[in-house]
Amino acid sequence: MMARSTRHSENAGVRVAPGHTPVLINEVLDALSPRDGGIYVDGTLGGGGYARAILDAADCTVLGIDRDPDAITRNAPLVEIYGARLVLIPGRFGDMERLVRDLGFDAVDGVTLDLGVSSPQLDIAERGFSFMKDGPLDMRMERQGDSAADLVNEADESELATLIRDLGEERHARRVARAIVAARTEARIETTGQLADIVRNAVPKSRDTKVDPATRTFQAIRIHVNDELGELERGLIGAEHILKPGGRLAVVSFHSLEDRPVKAFLRTRSGGDSHGSRHMPEAAQRRAPAWRLPSRRAIRPTDNETASNPRARSARLRVGERTDAPVWDETGGDA
Repeated sequence: MMARSTRHSENAGVRVAPGHTPVLINEVLDALSPRDGGIYVDGTLGGGGYARAILDAADCTVLGIDRDPDAITRNAPLVEIYGARLVLIPGRFGDMERLVRDLGFDAVDGVTLDLGVSSPQLDIAERGFSFMKDGPLDMRMERQGDSAADLVNEADESELATLIRDLGEERHARRVARAIVAARTEARIETTGQLADIVRNAVPKSRDTKVDPATRTFQAIRIHVNDELGELERGLIGAEHILKPGGRLAVVSFHSLEDRPVKAFLRTRSGGDSHGSRHMPEAAQRRAPAWRLPSRRAIRPTDNETASNPRARSARLRVGERTDAPVWDETGGDA
């Protein structure tokens, strides 16, 4: 097992990209414990905050992956600062095993994922992720494929209701879907402002005035357009394949839809379901744990962090450490 560095203990003044505040940054650094000579994957490069903090913590290398071409462009100036220690990789973190090995790295010391949409994406109205600023109804991280506008204008009412219910956990999903279909018969829904107003008028007033009624519907559409849960599943498996024994995975999520699969993945593959399951083949129940959990509880932000960074309020961090056991395949045995 690799020795865990303590150099990051001085990270109170850690440098990050201007205007970008990484959530749970100290806790992520504690989990990864960057060491000199180590190789780390930041699978959701975004504003570059995590990558920069890791690079400042040790004389290591960070492979920064992002499916959003704007993120790769935005972080290009960091290469001038860190040189060959920072490698920018356009692509999806669900493909990290292939992307990392294509660069000649057989294994890495750490992987971090900051799930969901990034602050820079939310701040640019033209990207269409936020209902706070009116812009084209897009939401595509890669700027390719069907957009959110394509979905809301072409999916049938039943499909819209199902995805808004399942991916947005919206109790009034049927009412929202019905309102969307009715509105698009009058005119195509093209902007975030149009969709937000439709949803607000369809959802009954809530006592919780801090949460915009459009929040859950926008979340559902964004997750669907970008296949975020499928990407997460592939990314967790990819991390298992490329992490060295003793290597750490640190995943920051912002809602239960993201957190539940991370928790289930790490619990199952660390032997947390040792009581067995009648739904799982017997051979699968005897597999050697591929992960060790430093803590079975999610790590939450401090009161000080949530006060200074409201985006951190719903954040939680889960950490897993690879054992020397073989990776699990998806059929019940070791790969």
